[in-house]
This record gives sequence, C-alpha cells and structure tokens, in this order.
Amino acid sequence: MSRILLKAILGLLLRVLYRPKVEGTERIPGSGPVILAGSHVTFVDSLVLALVVKRQVFFIGKDEYVTGKGVKGRLMAWFFTSSGMIPVDRDGGRGGVAALMTGKRVLDEGKVFGIYPEGTRSPDGRLYRGRTGIARLALMTGAPVVPFAMLGMDKVQPGGKGMLRIAPVTVCFGEPLDFSRYEGMDRDRYVLRAVTDEVMSEVMRLSGQEYVDVYATKARETKAA
Repeated sequence: MSRILLKAILGLLLRVLYRPKVEGTERIPGSGPVILAGSHVTFVDSLVLALVVKRQVFFIGKDEYVTGKGVKGRLMAWFFTSSGMIPVDRDGGRGGVAALMTGKRVLDEGKVFGIYPEGTRSPDGRLYRGRTGIARLALMTGAPVVPFAMLGMDKVQPGGKGMLRIAPVTVCFGEPLDFSRYEGMDRDRYVLRAVTDEVMSEVMRLSGQEYVDVYATKARETKAA
C-alpha cells in the first residue's frame, strides 16, 4: 500500500516537473527474474527507475538511509523502503558479498533487481568500467539483463550533487541480454569480465556516454588527490 501511495504522489510530480519520456519498456519481461543494469549519474536515479517501470524494482541501498532516529529518520526509512530499496551494510570486506547475495535472493524470488554496474555514481558524467557483480548475478540466477540509460539526469543534478533542477528526462531500455551460454561459469574471471563488458557496451550505446576503462571509485580518488 505504501509503495502504491508513494508511486502515485511522486509519479504525478515526475510527470509534471520532468515530463519523462520512456522508450523500450516492452523489452522488460512481464514476469520472472530480471536484472535492470544501467548508468548512474545522480542520487535520484533509482527513484526515477522505480517510477517508470510497471513492475516493482528492488535495489541495494546504504543501511544508513533507514537507521535514522526521530520523525525524520522514520520518514526516510518509509520513503526508501517503499521505493524498493533493500538496506545492506556495504562497508567492510563482506559488503560486496552481502549485496550480491541480496540481489540473488530477489532474483530467485522471480522479481526485478536494479543495479548500477559501475558500483557508484559517475564522478563526471562519463561511463566507467563495470564491476563483475552484474555478471555473477546473471550467471548464478539465469536472469536476463535489460540494459538501460537515463538521458538528461546530468542536467537534473549536475555533478550528482546539490539541489535538483527541472530538465527533460528520457529513460531508454535495450533488448534483453541472454547469457545462458555461460551457464555454470560464474567462477571464471574471464567470462565474468566478458559478460560485464558486453552489458556496459549496451549501456554506452543507449546513453551515448564517453567510456572510461577504469573504475569510478579509482577516478574519484584520483580527482580528490
């Protein structure tokens, strides 16, 4: 019920303020496990994705978003969990494993899981090297991967920081990618890299972003140094 209410309210605001265009939603299977993999430029990408897809989209978020105290903390917890966020402690050595197993559980239940293969927001709007967790999930679960791109989000929140601005947004979904040919090879690092690079190639084609063959976290560290 809370998800329906949130989607109704925010969906109306989204349509009025940003007039989003959506292309290719028919490419998202109507049932069964699906991985949505795309570019990540702003803090609100997951919210926009959840509002334009008919099926509920689940995604990983920092557990700190739902552990706040007081009225503000409770409102934030309601907001993020209603929008499909599953809180996970991603700090420390086991953070990546926890995120991976959470995604697997969602897909094993036949649901839609949204993921940003870059692992973090782009520091400058370019598309960075994908982490192989997306490949592990696809090969472990057999779920098809539907690539997507959000065009115009760099205008909505330039640099991924500050107040949101009003700008037209387009969300494009590509054809589902089937990696069943690699069944049982989810431990092969060469296969994992090949699958990840294929996904990123499709995201780049949809988004038109310049591709940088380094991890976004490394680029962010270099920029801050």
